[in-house]
Amino acid sequence: MTHTTRRTILRAASLIPLAGLAWGTVAYAQGSPKRSRVVIQVTDNDPARWNLTLNNTRNVQEDLGAANVDIEIVAYGPGINMLKADSVVATRIADAVNAGVKVVACENTMRNSKLTKAEMSTAVGYVPAGVVEIMQKQSEGWAYLRP
Repeated sequence: MTHTTRRTILRAASLIPLAGLAWGTVAYAQGSPKRSRVVIQVTDNDPARWNLTLNNTRNVQEDLGAANVDIEIVAYGPGINMLKADSVVATRIADAVNAGVKVVACENTMRNSKLTKAEMSTAVGYVPAGVVEIMQKQSEGWAYLRP
């Protein structure tokens, strides 16, 4: 390889990072960064587990900015009891919902547990099947967390 060829290759190689930087700037300018999304499974009828989960959601919103993240908590199995209106964590759940966290109850679990929507916190939403909801979120690229 001649000295001139080697110099030409080195010059071209030195431009590669600049081309990547320019492309990244164009890509960023074309659209805002992708929002973070996390789905959280809670199946425990345990106030400590729910408080940990709610602390996690608050921390994620503080670290990433609430406007930059979608958070959904899916409760099923024994965890559904903490979504009742008289639950010891009902106020914290309502606060999380008011802060933009989506909290949903599994209707399959409610039916099997003979719970009605009238017994549930007015802050929560509903999905037909909690497990399927989590599967769908994961297939859409949502991060999964089970505290």
